[in-house]
Order: sequence, then structure tokens, then C-alpha cells
Amino acid sequence: MRNVVPYCLLLASCLSTAAAFAQQPSAQIGINLSGPADWNTELPFVDVFRMSRSWISQRQGAAWGQGPKLEIDELGWVKRLEAGCYAETMLCTIRDGHFPGGVYTVLYEGDGDLDFAKSATVVANKPGEVRIDVDATRGGFSLQIRRTNPSDYVRNIRVIMPGFETTWQQNPFHPTFLRRWQGMACVRFMDWMHTNGSEIKTWADRPTLDHATFSKHGVAAEWMIDLCNRIDVDPWFCMPHLADDDFVRRFATLVRDRLEPSRKVYIEYSNEVWNGQFAQSRYAGEQGVKLGLGPAERPWEAGWHYTAVRSLEIFAIWEEVFGGHQRLVRVLPSQAANPYVSEQILAFRDAYKHADALAVAPYMSCTVGRGKLTNVEEIAAWNTDQLLDYFEQTSLSEAIDRMQQSKAVADKYDVQLIAYEAGQHMVALTSSRELTDRLTQTMHAANRHPRMGDIYDRYYAAWVDNGGGLLAHFSSVGGWSNHGSWGLLQYYDDNATDYPKFAATMRWAKKLGQNVRVDDHR
Repeated sequence: MRNVVPYCLLLASCLSTAAAFAQQPSAQIGINLSGPADWNTELPFVDVFRMSRSWISQRQGAAWGQGPKLEIDELGWVKRLEAGCYAETMLCTIRDGHFPGGVYTVLYEGDGDLDFAKSATVVANKPGEVRIDVDATRGGFSLQIRRTNPSDYVRNIRVIMPGFETTWQQNPFHPTFLRRWQGMACVRFMDWMHTNGSEIKTWADRPTLDHATFSKHGVAAEWMIDLCNRIDVDPWFCMPHLADDDFVRRFATLVRDRLEPSRKVYIEYSNEVWNGQFAQSRYAGEQGVKLGLGPAERPWEAGWHYTAVRSLEIFAIWEEVFGGHQRLVRVLPSQAANPYVSEQILAFRDAYKHADALAVAPYMSCTVGRGKLTNVEEIAAWNTDQLLDYFEQTSLSEAIDRMQQSKAVADKYDVQLIAYEAGQHMVALTSSRELTDRLTQTMHAANRHPRMGDIYDRYYAAWVDNGGGLLAHFSSVGGWSNHGSWGLLQYYDDNATDYPKFAATMRWAKKLGQNVRVDDHR
């Protein structure tokens, strides 16, 4: 006799399934922003001094950087100079004219004299304000403090791009930057916060809007929040691995008070704590062993468990500040290539019960010189199509396998699967400069090739088909080099149509219902 399920039970089952489905997040595209540095090619800020290099001590007539140790105040301003010495910093060290040329307005407070070198020429000078004409085709320029009064030293320097002299205080962001990432589901601030190897321990250590530059400790939280409010995206913050509870609580309070209440907040403990090349991984292992979370002979295992423990402590603080976790996405991070690590982190002390998502980085990996790709000379002889053949047939397939394996773990522990980083991972790591250069040239060509856009389409489709939620691409805009081709674009003024992987990313974001500007990118 055929089994008959009572209608009420069937209806309840259907409603339960529908509710569960409704709770599953739909796939979305987010972005990792490139970190603050004088060589940053994204140019997010109209005040380019925010990206300036730390001060270099110079002695007149001596070799570069051979001046005496500088006396710097707590905000990074030079307090005094020895006779015959000056302080110098580099700005916009970007090649081929890929930053705005023209007349920049330099503002400062204090009593002193500024000078400029490289591609900048002074055209007007009065106390507190200098105008410089910058020839971007000649590369970056430098700002020099030639004299400063110790009782009223030069400080609060601002170097404003042409055209923003009257608006930079009301809106610190370049309009191209705002327009490009409007409609992203989330912005991950890992590099903006200088998360890897961060030395921040207390709230007093944090970068503020009064600091000389963001290139040392990262961007001030106020501007990260402001950015998200302006372009209507969710922030993803990475709490520094050394940060104490007071820092976490104050950071969470600042976000609660300033972020638009409709926005969710992704919270993660540091970045890739499982990755032994980072200081945070070694720290987690040491702390884990000290707390008895794993054996001393396997500090990596203790580190996985410490990741779970410290993450839960951080989540609890944010929940206390926010009055619950409804606006929070509590992220437990792991390694895409090793589901065992994910299980160790999720299961330890039932961490998954207090988290919302497992985050991995399902890169399409093609690291020549490592793993299966040690036949370097043979691969260096490949043309672009041969490299893309391997990438499509092997790298893409492996990435999809990792998505599936990670989704199985996420489902087992009833958490979302999201990607903290994603995209192509082509890089040459060889001992030969000649082979590295040859491989890098082919990799750059592959990243520009229309086939890369097609591969990205299949990659994103696989992520959606396998039930992935937010995917934060790594990264936004960044110059390509022998260290990788991470940026979807290379320069802030690039023509987007020259980058098929950027076009594919925006197409998918649009397809997923995000309000991105598919055809309005320059």
C-alpha cells in the first residue's frame, strides 16, 4: 500500500522548506579595495597626501634616505629638523600618466617652508598655501619640508587634486571611485585597514583623520563608514589580531553610531589566520598553545582553535553594542583548499552556533613554480591561449571543486558560504628573473584576453549554482606586476572595455540585481 502523508504535515514541510530557502542569502558580488600607499592606482581620495609615504630623512648632499632620525609627533608630523637636513615624502608614484596632472593646491598649518621635486613645480607660494603644477607623464612627485619651527611645526598638510579645491572637505572621495563601486553588495576593508601584520592593539593606536597619512596604519574608520553610507554598500571589517576588547567595543560603537541603520556589517577576526606566512597566524598559534587549545608541536592546530575562540569573543562584543546580531554577519574564516580546517574552526566549542557564515577564498589558482606547476621552463614557453587552456580546464575546475567542498561543510554546520576573496590567481614564483618576466608577460596578456571574461562568467555561474552567498572579489583597482594581476582594472582612468574580467564582474552583479553601472565606467 502506498504511503500517504497527511496534508497538514505536507503543508508544514513545504512551509518549513520555503522558510529555510528564504533565509538562504542570494549570491551577490562585493569587492576588496586596494590598500593605501603612494603607489595606489585607484586614487580613492582627492587629497593625495592621505596616501603619502612615511617621512624620509634626507641630508643635503648625502645619498637618498641618509639623514638623521626624524623627531615625529604622535600623529606623524615632523617636529624639528637638524641643520642641513630635510624631510621628504613621495606622492602618486604612478607610471605612464595614470593620475591627474595640472595645478594641485597644497594647504598646511604651522611655520615652515615646503618645496617639491620630481614632476612638480611651484607656481605660487604664500604662508599656508602652495600651488604646484604637476606633469603626470613624468611620474610621481615629492613634498619636502625644508624648514619647520619646532614651536609651531608644519602639520595638517593637504595636497588637493585639480578641480576639488572647494569640495574636498565635504566629500573626500574621488567621483570616479564612488561611481565605480556604487551598487557593490559589500566592500571588504582588509587592505584599507592594513590587516596583515597590523600592530594596532589599543584604541589609541588607531588611524584617525588627524594622522599625517593612512599609508602607515590604514584608513580612518570614519571614512570607511562614510564611504559605505555614500554608495549604499555593506562594510566588511577585519578586527586587528592584536586588538584588545576595548578597541573592538569602541570600533563597534563608532560603526553603530555612524553607519546607516539599513546596512549590515560583516565582522571577521583579522585575515587568513590559517595562513602561516602572516604574523597573525603565528600569533594565533602562540596564543592557542598558551591557552591549551592545541599541542605545542602543532601550533597551526592551536591557531585554528584560537581563531574560533577569539572570533566568538569579538562577535559577543559587537552583539552587545548592537543589541543583538540581526545587523551582523559573523564570519568564521577558513582555507578553501582544506575543508578539514573549516571543520576545525566551525566545530571547536560549537563556534558555528554563534556565527552566520563560513568564508573561504575559492581562487582560480595558477601559481607557476609551486605545487603541480613546477615544470617552469615548459610553461614559460606557452603562449596566451595555452595558458588560458590550462586555466580553464584545470584552475577553474579546481576552484569549482573547492566551492562544492566548502558548501558541504557550511551546510553541515548550517551557516552561509561566502567568499572573503575570489577571482583569478595567476602568479609566477620562480628563481629565474628571466622566466618570471616571461611568465608574467603571458599572465598579463591572459588577464586582458576576452577568454578571461568568459572564464569569469563560468566561475560566477558556478558560485551561484553551488549556493554561494556574497563573493568579494580580490581586488578592485591595482597595477599589475610580477606579484600578480589582482586588480579588475589597473588604473583609475582605465577604459573598462579593455578589461573583460571587470566587464564580466559588473555583468554578474547586474544579473544578480545589484544597482551597478555596467556601461558607465572609464
